[in-house]
Amino acid sequence: MKYYQIEDLLDVIKKSGKSYEQEKIMAAYQLANDAHQGQCRVSGEPYISHPVAVAMILVNLGMDSECIQAALLHDVVEDTDIPLEAIEKKFGKDVALLVNGVTKLGKISYTSREEQQAENVRKMLIAMAQDVRVIIIKLADRLHNMRTISVMPEQKRRDKALETMEVYAPLAHRLGIRAVKEELEDISLRYLDPVAYQEIERMLELKRGDRQAFLEKIKSKIRDRLASEYKEIYIDGRVKSVYGIYRKMYIQGKSFEEIFDIYAVRIIVDSVFECYNILGIIHDLFRPIPNRFKDYISTPKPNMYQSLHTTVIDKEAIPFEVQIRTWDMHHTAEYGIAAHWKYKAGISGKDKLEERLAWIRQLIENQKEADDVEDIVRSIKSDIAPEEVYVFTPKGDVISLPTGATVIDFAYAIHTAVGNRMVGAKIDGRMVALDTPVHTGQIIEVITTNSKDHAPSRDWLKIVKTTQARNKIRNWYKKERREENIEQGRSELDKEFRRNMITLPENKMNEFLLSVAKRQHFDTVNDFLAAIGYGGVLLSKIMPRIKEEFVKQYRTAPPAADELPEINARPPKKGKGTSSGVIVEGLDSCLVKFARCCNPLPGDEIIGFVTRGFGVSIHKKDCQNVVNSINDPNNAERWIHAEWAMESAKKEHFKSTIEILTDDRIGVLADISIAFSSMRINISSLMARELKPGNNMVTVTFMVSDIDQLNFIINNLSKIPGVVSVARSAQ
Repeated sequence: MKYYQIEDLLDVIKKSGKSYEQEKIMAAYQLANDAHQGQCRVSGEPYISHPVAVAMILVNLGMDSECIQAALLHDVVEDTDIPLEAIEKKFGKDVALLVNGVTKLGKISYTSREEQQAENVRKMLIAMAQDVRVIIIKLADRLHNMRTISVMPEQKRRDKALETMEVYAPLAHRLGIRAVKEELEDISLRYLDPVAYQEIERMLELKRGDRQAFLEKIKSKIRDRLASEYKEIYIDGRVKSVYGIYRKMYIQGKSFEEIFDIYAVRIIVDSVFECYNILGIIHDLFRPIPNRFKDYISTPKPNMYQSLHTTVIDKEAIPFEVQIRTWDMHHTAEYGIAAHWKYKAGISGKDKLEERLAWIRQLIENQKEADDVEDIVRSIKSDIAPEEVYVFTPKGDVISLPTGATVIDFAYAIHTAVGNRMVGAKIDGRMVALDTPVHTGQIIEVITTNSKDHAPSRDWLKIVKTTQARNKIRNWYKKERREENIEQGRSELDKEFRRNMITLPENKMNEFLLSVAKRQHFDTVNDFLAAIGYGGVLLSKIMPRIKEEFVKQYRTAPPAADELPEINARPPKKGKGTSSGVIVEGLDSCLVKFARCCNPLPGDEIIGFVTRGFGVSIHKKDCQNVVNSINDPNNAERWIHAEWAMESAKKEHFKSTIEILTDDRIGVLADISIAFSSMRINISSLMARELKPGNNMVTVTFMVSDIDQLNFIINNLSKIPGVVSVARSAQ
């Protein structure tokens, strides 16, 4: 592993041909070197090697002197005792702003890794709005960390690779820095799916000689054809990145031979007129493949990428892509936003930096409206996705949306009021359902109503793909349907509390809910319930923390069965076995129902609770509701002995629910269903939900005869590949 020193940085600066403030850069290096003295990286090399390597990446991108100084100092505030004020005093406000923007929030306590990641990204985005160089430094920092990630433990490598793929590569793409984006994606893929990465590398290696010969032949053919008309022309060849091939093979399901743009020839000329003229010559020289032409000159990508793309086929029937662009377009394509500095404050003086950064301000605006801090990462994965679609309004305006976006997303992208009043949509003149995904080139017309009673549907929250649309729908309900939201939130919370066996007396419940609300940054319980109602708070994410807090405050460890207090200590009189298969002591006959909080089965130790007007409710003895209330003076007399009448119980079937934690493997749900079928167990309900990337929770309800049969089912399901754990659920 290369250990970079200040001489390497000075050599790169000299080769760049740009004028840098070397005295200030040396001062920044000296401060960083002294501050990091004695610190080493995981690989064992001196820590100063890392900031020097980051600075070298930034010089190659063409960044300015302040950026290089900030790169050398970017870990000083976080990892040493030197305060930000000292940086500002010695190097100025701009360098201090850059250092502060890059500094991670490692010294603040968070409840989860996801929340910390989201806050780090939020801080970067806010700093980007003030100075976009923050994210360019951060990308260079992440790039060098990924280049040296092999020394990290395996799990940390995977975590960093996933974060890079979800956050930093999309940001590099949106900023147009192609080389950084592709290298980040390729390194991340190497650790996230090493088998696929090696397979693609092997296929590329096998064709390496043929590939070079093929590209040289095509370049020579094009050069000969254009030589008589174009004296100054640049022709180059490139091979698609490993991750680019991976997306098409493993996500789109194509074979290696079906990928038409593995090979590409790039033609760079001086004017837009020449681009279109050469396109005609290329189509005369080679046969174009239908529907494979893209004009990014007239319709640039959101990251300002411009080029003509056409896929053609030569006489040997090998397809390849031809990219035609001007030099200005090429600089933007290679360096993106960094071209603003690399080419003297703008390409040909026409680089409208403010317009190019408008999406950052829009993203930050979206986050101000978001209640869930983790929406930030989700929005980067959707709103800044590497793949976009371009659709048109009936007036011809171009709207850019992430792949998979629906007509509802389109409506909200036009205007909040258009989305809120939407009742239908047409694509290319035909009526479509509101969950219809949009595709590049379509003309979309939104049909609206002027009715004051019309409201966006809550179900739209499950359909839309963009954070912008989701936040606007939530905000409508937040402002217009507060009472309805509170009731909806209370209903959802009650359901989750019952499922998690969280029960308290009313006065304690109000106190507990207020503490939960305040931890979620709400002033009142009603504000908290309203946020649940309109979707601003996702109970599935916060319930584990709520349950943990409940156990900590109100629940003691469940007593052993032999420690439960004696109930009805008088000599028991055997009652009659009811049709449900339970004998309740002290009563000849009674109405019996099984508690949904614990769903007891024959074989479980049970206990009865005399309800008011609904007979006896049968619970497991270790049910948390029993543990919480058996010593309550108001309820103690209502708990009575109960036992199974095993002969009659065997004739009955009882509802049981299990929760199956699985890997995100294709076919695992089918395997679970097949296992139930082979055991001749009839499923009453089955629900699957995503817990986090890579894991799903499958909840299955079915009928069984006793605890032994349930254990048999759990044991069989545990053997299915991709099943992590199987546990009995309360409901």
